[in-house]
Amino acid sequence: MISSSTQQAVDAAITSRRSIRAYLPQEVAREDIEQLLQVAGRAPSGTNTQPWKVYVLTGQRKAQLTAAILAAHNDPAVAAQHTEEYAYYPSQWVSPFIDRRRKVGWDLYALLGLTRDNKAGMAAQHGKNYDFFGAPVGLIFTIDRVMEQGSWLDYGMFLQNIMVAARGRGLDTCPQAAFTQYHRIITEQLQLPDQETVVCGMALGYADHSKVENSLQTERMALQEFVKFVE
Repeated sequence: MISSSTQQAVDAAITSRRSIRAYLPQEVAREDIEQLLQVAGRAPSGTNTQPWKVYVLTGQRKAQLTAAILAAHNDPAVAAQHTEEYAYYPSQWVSPFIDRRRKVGWDLYALLGLTRDNKAGMAAQHGKNYDFFGAPVGLIFTIDRVMEQGSWLDYGMFLQNIMVAARGRGLDTCPQAAFTQYHRIITEQLQLPDQETVVCGMALGYADHSKVENSLQTERMALQEFVKFVE
């Protein structure tokens, strides 16, 4: 039997999770990182395949990856040579998905004082992804190329477990698909085996609540918009 206090704590960890885009320089203890990843590893996976692999970057190694990616990202000609290894988003956007995408983007830019004509400012904000938004810990996730769509579904549950476990420890995260564009640089920097595909990155650390971007509250659908009881 789960107590009401346990239920409330779990619910709070889930509902307080947000994508945090500015972090304090406070380090995260390795013991905490190991513990939350161990807990997250209890995520379900088809026939217990456990298709996830995590590279934990801190200090100089994180800085080196950031520098290598930004060197490419900040040069439009070089950036154009880097493409995603898999399609994260649809090739053709339709409503309501495109509407939600646009809203969250412009809500964030509005908080930062970025207007539609400030392309340089928006590019600079996007570039912060590759410094893990200043978080002391950067996570890079990979999956073996032999695994199929079902294992990617499993992977999502693992990622969610990390983010919820982090909240339970007073930590914050930001899952980052932006890293997939530069998978070749990541492969070189981390010396990934040929059979590994970069899934995404994730920032991990303590939120800097003085930063306006961390006040963004994204909207969620009402229950009746996505649930249908069949009785």
